Amino acid sequence: MGKPIMEQVADAKAVVPAIGADEVKGMLGRDDVLIVDVRDGTEVAASGKVKGAVHASRGVIEFQADPASPMHKPEFSTDKTVIVYCASGGRSALAGKALKDLGYSDVRNLGGFAGWVEAGGEVEK
Repeated sequence: MGKPIMEQVADAKAVVPAIGADEVKGMLGRDDVLIVDVRDGTEVAASGKVKGAVHASRGVIEFQADPASPMHKPEFSTDKTVIVYCASGGRSALAGKALKDLGYSDVRNLGGFAGWVEAGGEVEK
């Protein structure tokens, strides 16, 4: 058997630094920052997302972040600071590691959406 998923998440968290909600609040709206919600579409529809965030679910983020992919989203650029989040921080850590593997150098993990809401972060539906 390969490496258990929680070990993979721990490895990803070791290479994708955490960032706190208060720091992210100060980065909202900046052109050099991209906030990415990697939750499934049903989760985003039910709760909303961080104000200004782009939705790129964990299952397709590599395709949407790679400029050579026909699914590429133009918001993605290796020149930006990319902040990822999900429901609890595991999927976002894995997504962040995938982005680093694609050449994104400044990737940070906000962790879970609930923590953002509890910290008074802005949400949009």
